[in-house]
Amino acid sequence: MFKDTSKKWQRMTLLSLFLGYVGYYICRSNLAVATPLLLKEGFTKIEMGTVASAGIILYTVGKIINGYLADFLGGRLLFLMGMICSILFSILFGLASGLIFFIFLWACNRFFQSMGWVALVKTASRWFPVERHATVMAILSLSFLFGDAFARFYLGSLISIGENYSLLGFLTDWRTVFFVAAFSLTLIAIFVYRTLNSSPVDVGLPEPDANPMNVFGEEGNHAERISIKAVLKPLLASPLFWLICIMNFSLTLVRETFNFWTPTFLNEVARFDIGSAAIGSMLFPLVGGCSTYLAGITSDRLRGRHGRVVLPSLVLLVLSLILLATINVSGKPILALTLLSLVAFFLMAPYSFLSGVMAIDLGGKRGCSTVAGLVDSAGYLGGILSGYTIGMIAQNYGWKMAFGGLAGVCCTAIIAGIVYWLIQEREMNLAQALLPKSNSEVPDV
Repeated sequence: MFKDTSKKWQRMTLLSLFLGYVGYYICRSNLAVATPLLLKEGFTKIEMGTVASAGIILYTVGKIINGYLADFLGGRLLFLMGMICSILFSILFGLASGLIFFIFLWACNRFFQSMGWVALVKTASRWFPVERHATVMAILSLSFLFGDAFARFYLGSLISIGENYSLLGFLTDWRTVFFVAAFSLTLIAIFVYRTLNSSPVDVGLPEPDANPMNVFGEEGNHAERISIKAVLKPLLASPLFWLICIMNFSLTLVRETFNFWTPTFLNEVARFDIGSAAIGSMLFPLVGGCSTYLAGITSDRLRGRHGRVVLPSLVLLVLSLILLATINVSGKPILALTLLSLVAFFLMAPYSFLSGVMAIDLGGKRGCSTVAGLVDSAGYLGGILSGYTIGMIAQNYGWKMAFGGLAGVCCTAIIAGIVYWLIQEREMNLAQALLPKSNSEVPDV
């Protein structure tokens, strides 16, 4: 009976976190969907890239601040707070006019959006056992992948309806995209408020233990408030933490580039119309979601040896980017989507590990949100380049040059992945070698 009750609450927590983060993405992917409409109104790629980059800057800052706040205040409170503020700033963006207001309001929206994932990680660390962490975090990673896909399909379909039926032409207004997104997140926030609990303790159940290899040791099992110094000291001394940050820098640059620019790339190069380009762009997160789920299951079966999944994926990612940079896809929509799908498949598996299961493994219950926030902030330092810089390269030199540059950047992730694999394998082998010895020293009773 106890086991059944625990599983029931775990499933409810998983559903609430999943739907909640899908909602976050409806109010994040709306700008990418609306960008082709804004370009038609006279804005340039560089201007829209500037809006996106400003948002990533505040998102990066927010990850650092809100990662620690989630460890200090708890996951549920921050998860709901981020939703409410994102709803507000999405509405304000839809009411605004002019580049300066766009930059300010989108940056504010992204700051509060940064509360979502770190709060999700904090909550998950307290609800699920370590032997299921990779699978659980893979499922929760599907929320931002399928959430992104759903948002693009949902909002893109509304635009397509407006393009095809003159009476519904208001649906092709970029402002409508933001208002619909805000209303949708409001409904999801109400559901999360009624169903999400911070910890099993809130419903009379015990919390599972943290990963014993976390940087805090036994203290990693406790989620009480501690100072930022006490969180950072053991974390910054871990070489695995720095290697994860390096990998996330490269992979977030790639991910943010495709998140933001895929509809525009499909519209300009593959010759999709605007609504179809938004819908077609959902294939990227859908394919990425499949690889993420498979990678999570595989890693749990490998008993948490994440490097065995991450490193091969990074090598194949670079090869996929090289193909996209060298093969002509002009006017070839099927070929364009195929190559984009290859990039997505080999990108999202390692990317989802970095601020997900790896963050929980390193930080335990005590510091996992801080780990996730810092790792993500390192990633979004790279992601900042995805807006203005990629937009400038694409406008002045073409998309092939942009994709070739991404392939070069990802070579640094391969180097970091090799070192991570070697260190983690050594530590896990050492832990396994010590286990029989420690057991043999315990006398028979």
